[in-house]
Amino acid sequence: MSTEAGQRDHVDRFLETIHLVLPDLDLEVEGIVDRIGGLARRINRALDETLAEVGLDHGEYKALSMLAQSAPPHRSTPGRLAKRMELSSGGMTNRLDRLEEADLVRRLPDPDDRRGVLVELTDHGRETYRAAVGVQAEKETLMAAALTAEQKSQLNSLLRLLMLEMERREHGGATAPSAADC
Repeated sequence: MSTEAGQRDHVDRFLETIHLVLPDLDLEVEGIVDRIGGLARRINRALDETLAEVGLDHGEYKALSMLAQSAPPHRSTPGRLAKRMELSSGGMTNRLDRLEEADLVRRLPDPDDRRGVLVELTDHGRETYRAAVGVQAEKETLMAAALTAEQKSQLNSLLRLLMLEMERREHGGATAPSAADC
């Protein structure tokens, strides 16, 4: 891997040392994987900070996201939410209890099932979710500022190819998962 001295990052330095130990290792592949992993950690750290700023954890944020993305009036059953979030009914109940206590969601009787309940995003929940998304989007924009518009498009295309290949392998050629599954 030839890189100008001013354009070297910590992954380049790691690859130089690992190459001495594992000379047959494909350094281009290792560079890709290590950089994606390092960027993912930094993005997740920024998201943790954002969620702390608005008083949410990842699970609460995900529940709000699923409700916000559903058609108005932004409702779902606890069972559907639990399934999409891969939670037990007890785990979902605990999460909804916390969200309801914070006035982010409310439980309503299901008009189609007398024994059922619907979970609805409150105005405060929608505002909290939008605030978190807005703050995180600003942080992500700063991270991507190192790239031109053309480079962003190019990088997106390349990453899409990698994602499609991973999805194909994970699902044995079956239909790719939705964005909510990733």
